[in-house]
Amino acid sequence: MITLIAAVGKNNELGKDNQLLWHLPDDFKRFKSITSGHHIIMGRKTFESFPKPLPNRTHIIITKNKNYNAPEGCIVVHSLEAALDAVPENQNVFVIGGGEIYKQSISIADCLDITRVDGDFEADTFFPEIDSKKWKLTQSTFHDKDEKHSFAFTFETYHKI
Repeated sequence: MITLIAAVGKNNELGKDNQLLWHLPDDFKRFKSITSGHHIIMGRKTFESFPKPLPNRTHIIITKNKNYNAPEGCIVVHSLEAALDAVPENQNVFVIGGGEIYKQSISIADCLDITRVDGDFEADTFFPEIDSKKWKLTQSTFHDKDEKHSFAFTFETYHKI
């Protein structure tokens, strides 16, 4: 199964200047619990936004740079197709960004795990529109803002129709 996992603002904002637009500890915990033990596919810029590779996950990095030097244990490929080929058969895989990789992969995804952040943000990177004719919202869990979360947000799960 191919799952796209992202946190997005009201207008599908993902980030600006290769940085997240919010800090939501419960979203980080959810992301970790969902993706741990799996292969994660990302673009080079997304990978470089991390201080180091995320633990307990196999990183597949898509880059046009044929000489890209990634840390040991990371897999470097040059297309989405090659990234998917690098995942062992019958394994779940998570696409974690960025905007261009989401655009390339949304048509072949089986599931979308979205954290919908209740806010409008200035951004330069966006998640593709979720077409209600192709995707059905199957789960929605609201989380109000609190002392750890400056914004309310909703965990949403969509499955391809």
